Amino acid sequence: MRAVGFHTPGSIDREDALIDIELPTPVPGDRDLLVAVRAVSVNPVDYQVRKGEFGPSGEGLKVLGWDAAGVVSAVGREVTLFRPGDEVFYAGSILRPGTNAEFHLVDERIVGAKPRTLDWAAAAALPLTAITAWEALFDRLDVRRPVAGAAPAILIIGGGGGVSSIAIQIAKALTDLTVIATSSRPETMDWVRSLGADHVIDHRRPLAEQVAALGLGAPSFVFSTTHTDRHLGQIAELIAPQGRFGFTDDPTIDIELFKPKAVSIHYELMFTRTMFDTADVAEQGALLNEVSRLVDAGTLRTTMTELHTPINAATLKNVHALIESGSTIGKIVLEGFG
Repeated sequence: MRAVGFHTPGSIDREDALIDIELPTPVPGDRDLLVAVRAVSVNPVDYQVRKGEFGPSGEGLKVLGWDAAGVVSAVGREVTLFRPGDEVFYAGSILRPGTNAEFHLVDERIVGAKPRTLDWAAAAALPLTAITAWEALFDRLDVRRPVAGAAPAILIIGGGGGVSSIAIQIAKALTDLTVIATSSRPETMDWVRSLGADHVIDHRRPLAEQVAALGLGAPSFVFSTTHTDRHLGQIAELIAPQGRFGFTDDPTIDIELFKPKAVSIHYELMFTRTMFDTADVAEQGALLNEVSRLVDAGTLRTTMTELHTPINAATLKNVHALIESGSTIGKIVLEGFG
């Protein structure tokens, strides 16, 4: 089968940063689905692993990719949730070879039924970011549990990114919170508004005074998806006492900033359940099935903004460079092996 991978971590400008390869088609384990991949999307974790900043270390070929939409081709002997021919979407495990391949193995427990109303590409945009946003909002920040005396509002920092683009929609559709999102360029501000944000503020300017000017009171929750280290002081100033603050990137947290308000701090990593095979790992499959249902009901929409073809090393190198630039909106998807 055709696949894309790399041998040595490094920058995207190297000729061998990503290479086209031929690999044997894998054989499903007991709980595995063998999926014929139709489309994949690219996330920051892809380039972080490629650069050696995150994920499994050691020598040998690595295949990237954690988002996919495709068709179940074969199943392991203990599989009960799917059968060959089913259309699925999912984000795989960081501990296993990735989805940038014609066929991919994935544990059935973390797989959802592909939304019927989306094509392959539009569906492939959603899994990793939807899981991240859902877990951050409901499992980590517990946004359905009020903060006493605080404004029922959430500030989402980095509104134009992939995780924020679905987090805004989920918060708006499934909670009673007022959604404040940050952006900076006119096109990203328009995008964030189109997703349902009630208010949009500029993350190039101090956040606390802009939030105060909205007249809502101190928000109960802050969810930051990018450049969190730049905003820590402002977050500590604007968040409500006993508020809850979550993030997905890698800031150095000065806990002293948050101690006076007894703010609880939460890190979200959607790979945790699969890395440790937690007792609730199947929650990710259930979550994706609910996302699929909400998409088909018209409650949520895809966050795909660009489609590139085919899935090969040259196209993926271009997309990695775009994602690393930090200027993309929503999700970039690749479809078809040509």
